[in-house]
Amino acid sequence: MILSAGYGTRLWPLTEDRTKPAIPILGKPLVGYVAEYLAGYGCDEIVVNLHHRPESVRRALGDGSRFGVRLHYVEEPEILGTSGGIENARALLDGETFIVVNGKIITDIDLNAALKTHRRAQAIATLVVLPNPSCERFSIVKASDGMLQGFGGMPINDDFAGKDPPLMFTGIQILEPAIFDYIPHAVFSHTTTDVYPQAVAAGEHVAVHTARGNWYELSTIQRYLDISLQLMARAGTDVTMGTGCCISNSAKVNEAVLWDNVIVEDGARVSRAILADNVRVPAGAVITNAAVVRASLVIDKDRPAKALKGEVRGDNFVVSLAE
Repeated sequence: MILSAGYGTRLWPLTEDRTKPAIPILGKPLVGYVAEYLAGYGCDEIVVNLHHRPESVRRALGDGSRFGVRLHYVEEPEILGTSGGIENARALLDGETFIVVNGKIITDIDLNAALKTHRRAQAIATLVVLPNPSCERFSIVKASDGMLQGFGGMPINDDFAGKDPPLMFTGIQILEPAIFDYIPHAVFSHTTTDVYPQAVAAGEHVAVHTARGNWYELSTIQRYLDISLQLMARAGTDVTMGTGCCISNSAKVNEAVLWDNVIVEDGARVSRAILADNVRVPAGAVITNAAVVRASLVIDKDRPAKALKGEVRGDNFVVSLAE
């Protein structure tokens, strides 16, 4: 199962007209990377839950055939959370071991190794985690002898000086059908607060598999831009463009992500920026360290509480990423 129902508020306004997993990364929707990852391990039947802008995920994935999978969409009229969404799809998941992956990651973590840990531990659930040596803002996963003990807050560097780094959850989990006994029925719930602590308290084996490998999580505009630039550098470029883009010969564009139908006019300069669908950068304008959408997309819309502030500049709405 791929979790794709969230609002992506920290990525707003890029998520005003699409859900986070439908955002393009180097010409491919983020959720497409997850589908291909699962297909690579023989998971060819995948459930995708939908809520915010469901048509954007359907448009990005279609029937799944181009990613090597067959998809089953399950819509949530009211958003149900990370475990409520799983329970809502129970009819398609119940009966055998299943895997759940957040729709906002790109990874090459060895899923077979995680499955071995899961089976060896005879666990009801296994969380795939990674060390977090930089103490990035991901909740701490507390483990002992390979078993989950609980969850903590955000790590602080000084607390781990001279110690093993904290562990963070990758958004990959392996589950047995018995987990449904611990998920509240038909209400909003999260695995980390409403399911796993209760399962552990009841004596269930909830395992923790510490993985290795590349893992990218794209839940903020800054992370989206930074990770896109990293992936682009590996491909030997610093600019990626969708279909229908036009950059004037006298414009300067570097370290930039252009979605579809973007126009950069004469003498304009764009650097370290994301230009969303149909954005036009007028002649002579300078866009640096920012995300830009058409102003008409967000006019009269409420800015989500976790979203960055922006300003209208002509036909564009510009969110500065400068600290």
